[in-house]
Amino acid sequence: MPIAVDIDVMLARRKMSVGELADRVGITPANLAVLKNGRAKAVRFATLAALCEVLECQPGDLLRWEAGDAADG
Repeated sequence: MPIAVDIDVMLARRKMSVGELADRVGITPANLAVLKNGRAKAVRFATLAALCEVLECQPGDLLRWEAGDAADG
């Protein structure tokens, strides 16, 4: 997947646990783990906005594009 998720980086910078972030965003820890580990196929803008609000960051701090093999498709 050419989109990398850096939620771990922001959690470390904010000294916040996955459970605390999930509670404050209003999603389950399991769903947050799916997103955090890059297994999500989509993310709602409302969820992204809530993550940014709680973590006091921009969407680009959480998501980045990585060039990959053309076969990744």
